[in-house]
Amino acid sequence: MFAAAKSTENAPRPSIGFHALTLATFFGASSVPTPLYRIYQENFAISPVLITVIFAVYAFALLAALLITGSISDHLGRRPVIFSALLLEIVAMILFVVASGPGWLISARIVQGIATGIAGASLGAALVDVDRAKGQIVNSIAPLSGMALGAVGTSALIQYGPFPMHLVYALLLVAFALQAAAIWLIPESGGTRPGVFGSLVPRVSIPPQARRPLSLVTPINIANWTVGGFYLSLVPSLVATTTGSAAPLTGGAVVAALTASGAITVYLRRGRTATANLGFGVSAKTLGILTVVAGVHLANVPLLLIGTILTGAGFGTNFLGSLGTIMPLAKADERAGLLSAFYVQSYLAFSLPAILAGFLAKSAGYQVTTDIYATAILLLLGVGIVALRADRGNTAENAA
Repeated sequence: MFAAAKSTENAPRPSIGFHALTLATFFGASSVPTPLYRIYQENFAISPVLITVIFAVYAFALLAALLITGSISDHLGRRPVIFSALLLEIVAMILFVVASGPGWLISARIVQGIATGIAGASLGAALVDVDRAKGQIVNSIAPLSGMALGAVGTSALIQYGPFPMHLVYALLLVAFALQAAAIWLIPESGGTRPGVFGSLVPRVSIPPQARRPLSLVTPINIANWTVGGFYLSLVPSLVATTTGSAAPLTGGAVVAALTASGAITVYLRRGRTATANLGFGVSAKTLGILTVVAGVHLANVPLLLIGTILTGAGFGTNFLGSLGTIMPLAKADERAGLLSAFYVQSYLAFSLPAILAGFLAKSAGYQVTTDIYATAILLLLGVGIVALRADRGNTAENAA
């Protein structure tokens, strides 16, 4: 074991660029189906409920992969695990290309979720191996940037290119095949160690000292990921229904605005305190949600875009602030379990409310669904910020 670690240490270090690009490509592919959901609805006679189920199974599969295989690359090495994730993603792209109904789409999304979960953990670890400081920043920015490019790029291909349900997946299949070949040209950034089967047992735990802080940021975190799930499952259909704009690029641009503004804000506010980020994030998100609701009721696309940019800025800073509140409280051997608990909460909020939104959209329409969603999110944000301020006030009084 010590010899393996020594040889890895003396090996040439890989560039951070390949891992960043590969991570962005995985998450870009994850947002590709979003602009296509309307086309799937029309071609396969799929209801809004089933669309949100197709979206949600991806989140469930990704979460399961993160919990089960999150540390497997610590034992097998980064390259073979990343390569395996790339092969699974290629299978998912093939399933999308040959899809002829909702069952195929569900299967493709499950495989894609597993692949993205494995890739996210192993590529994230590889990025930190190469450069701890830059790796942590890239781990926050690359997924959001990739999702923005995936949404707007797919929308452009649908609007201006041929074979709207197939072309983007064929292009991604080629990209992932090239990355699967290139990974073996990249030096291994990690090592290997025994205990791979033991690492497959999910470990979800909250250290005692982090329980209260986690409970305080929970309303804000749930509101955060609920918005993300709503955008990535229903927003293109919402935009088309409420504004009358059938152009795929319009809905794709609205989705891309959320993730792009989130990525930019994460970078700009990466050095701020957790408290400052949560305060900014809640304010930006509140203003953004109100603006989005106004844009929906006025059928105004520019207003929707402005509201989405503000909402995305709030998403990014709330994510930074939530992690910054809890993770410094965990000891080294407690971080993985705490992060797993955080992601369980986040991905359940990402997926389950989206299914509810599908039922609401089918029975009450997209506009009413938006109003209900917005009200719930604003209430959660309000509860969260009041709880945090009350806790800080109590802490200050006790200290005095």
